[in-house]
Amino acid sequence: MLAIIATPSIASAQTTLPDTIPIFPLEDVMLFPEMSVPLHIFEPRYKSMIADALKGNRVIGMVLLRPGYEKDYDRSPSVFQIGCAGVINEVEQLPNGEYNIVLGALTKYRITREEASRPYRIAHVAPIADVVSDADRPALRARRLRLEELIRQSGGRTGIAAAPPNISDERLVNGMSQLAHIDELDRERLLEADNPLRRADLLIAILEKSIAER
Repeated sequence: MLAIIATPSIASAQTTLPDTIPIFPLEDVMLFPEMSVPLHIFEPRYKSMIADALKGNRVIGMVLLRPGYEKDYDRSPSVFQIGCAGVINEVEQLPNGEYNIVLGALTKYRITREEASRPYRIAHVAPIADVVSDADRPALRARRLRLEELIRQSGGRTGIAAAPPNISDERLVNGMSQLAHIDELDRERLLEADNPLRRADLLIAILEKSIAER
């Protein structure tokens, strides 16, 4: 089972989303606000992407491939329009030219269009706010308690080992959304939620259904 680690806030010179970013489409790995994700980069086009990013602002946009991507994978398969951009905070280049990196979340974004100026995909993007209002905080705390209860009741079926007490309510929701054993299309729905409270409501419904069916 996975544990949600209470990591410190991302410390990087890059604090705003550029107008254009390279995007890294994957079928089953996503990044949520305030979280980080380890990645192994081995395809030639994405090794070029990392090399170029390291020379610049170190920003990469994670995005989920749409179902049916396989037939066009080597070119430009269809992706969802909302993803989460991150900053390369850790990097290891291996002797064979591959990379191990850790990408720390910067902001959600929406793809407005793409261009074909590199071997990898470049997207024009607009940032999307993902914040908790003061009015929503009591309700979000109640959702956190329900999520903690679901973890305890599931007997490991959520895939989350424990809910750390020392992280914020929104980070708990984002961490569970990124790590829980759920369908990737449901995970995309969670990312697209307008704010952490709406995400928590969706996550509770998804987990309750999943636990009941197992």
